[in-house]
Amino acid sequence: MKKTLAQILPSFKHTLVGEDGITFANEQTVSAAKAVQIENLAFDSRKVTQNSVFFALPGTHTTGNKFIPQAIENGAVAIVFQDTFSEEEKEQIALAVSKAKAKPVFIKVESARFAMSPASACFYDNPSEKLVIYGVTGTEGKSSTVSFIWQLLRLCGIKAGFISTVQYSLGEDAVNNPEHQTTPEAPIVQRELYEMLQNGCTHAVVESSSHGLSKRTNRLGDVHFDCAVFMNVTLEHLEFHGTYEQYRSDKANLFRALDTFDHNKMIAGKSVQVPSFGIVNLEDPAAQYFASCTKKKITGFTTEGKAGKQAAEELEAKPLPHIPDDMPYISARNIAAARFGLTFSIHRYEDHDSLKDGNRVIHVKAPVPGAFNAYNIMAALLAVHGTTGKPLEELAPLVASLESIKGRMTVIDEGQPFEVIVDYAHTPSSFETIFPPLRKRCSGKMLCVFGSGGERDVKKRPLQGEIAAKFCDTIILTDEDPRGEDRVALLEQIAAGAEKCGKQEEKDLFIVPDRPKAIRFAFSKAGKNDIVLLLGKSHENSIIYKDHVMEYDEISEAKKALAEIGFNSSGETK
Repeated sequence: MKKTLAQILPSFKHTLVGEDGITFANEQTVSAAKAVQIENLAFDSRKVTQNSVFFALPGTHTTGNKFIPQAIENGAVAIVFQDTFSEEEKEQIALAVSKAKAKPVFIKVESARFAMSPASACFYDNPSEKLVIYGVTGTEGKSSTVSFIWQLLRLCGIKAGFISTVQYSLGEDAVNNPEHQTTPEAPIVQRELYEMLQNGCTHAVVESSSHGLSKRTNRLGDVHFDCAVFMNVTLEHLEFHGTYEQYRSDKANLFRALDTFDHNKMIAGKSVQVPSFGIVNLEDPAAQYFASCTKKKITGFTTEGKAGKQAAEELEAKPLPHIPDDMPYISARNIAAARFGLTFSIHRYEDHDSLKDGNRVIHVKAPVPGAFNAYNIMAALLAVHGTTGKPLEELAPLVASLESIKGRMTVIDEGQPFEVIVDYAHTPSSFETIFPPLRKRCSGKMLCVFGSGGERDVKKRPLQGEIAAKFCDTIILTDEDPRGEDRVALLEQIAAGAEKCGKQEEKDLFIVPDRPKAIRFAFSKAGKNDIVLLLGKSHENSIIYKDHVMEYDEISEAKKALAEIGFNSSGETK
């Protein structure tokens, strides 16, 4: 992809200045700047190549302006930055400019990160204007729902791509995502959508995190969403958003985005009026809030409290939120979850034209474990139904071909007498979702291994301990991503919650910071018919510490630990 700077600059507010970051550029400089050829966008100075635009992004502990000299040395021909340069930065920038083959253009903006989104969309020819785009947001369930939408589209014969935490696809089979980030920065999002187009895709599914939807990062600010899906919202990421209200509002930007354009798109070279609508989980108290953030049609889904937190609390559960009389919705009943699959029936309660037979029941059978997947599957069915017009009766049989994504209720069976399950659950609400059905079917003991992310929301830590103590016989606390925090002190905060519910350290509560050792310790305590849960790392490929990043794969580590005690994939003991 090649563009001139003149083609990109109109997409965002800016001021052209000199290398000091203050002096306004003269007419001659402005004219020359606009002719500069651009071949790449970068926000990491180490990844700058010849003819790149470098976005100097502010960081948590430093400023991107410090990396401008390195970007210039690597071939940046334009620098997008914010704030003022320190005297030291001015000297280093001046030195780098003096050695550069061509003097780079300095572009001052209010927010380099915000400007990066419209610039990226422009550079890649606004690919979301040529794709049917689904966005999925929620504290839990995003990755699975994104995958299920993508899989259903492909099963319908539609070429589609997706961007997600665990995997991604640019139109071909899914590949593992090497990044430790749910929603990538804007240049990556726009480039991947562009590549999907080049590969012949007509549809794309984007996992939309609160960080990605926030105006502070603006990673998804220039993606034209057609279908918005809301799964749930619970206390999470308050270290970034500050309050629950702000967290909820940032997620709801996905629904607000539906009203920002007319959804008339060029799909496969033809002008198409793409259906635009929202989908909400009616069991979440925030469902009405999300529905109110758009003027588009909203459809809901519910398990009537049979698969989530309500199921765990049973008689103590709070009443479910009221469902508006004018909102069409579907309900999952007769949910039966087993080790390797799930069945339920879909009932309709609405008079919307596309779903008007309220007496019709659709039976669903899915080879994915976990009662909570009833939510994810219903959301995916509604999303594909709404954009393709295919009846739910036609889509439901395709669910039998769905595959779970890596690290979501993944069963590790190497012939051991106890069950091992790897899952990404790492929040209080996700614990409340996965523990109850497992507890009900577990005829032995339940052991769980988990931790909590460092430099992230601390309020959830004792809650994690409390919930785990309620359902699990043995708790083993271990590293998740300690980052800059004291790893033991962090785990002790979780332990406090477990102790509050009666767990005793060194009896049924253990702190084993080293995760590989914690897994082996759990296996040493497991017996016949027990269930061992390895939670929080799932698909991630590393553990982040203060001074280093350790490569790590939970599933591989679990299999290695089982092999060490005599179990292999053939089910034979050594």
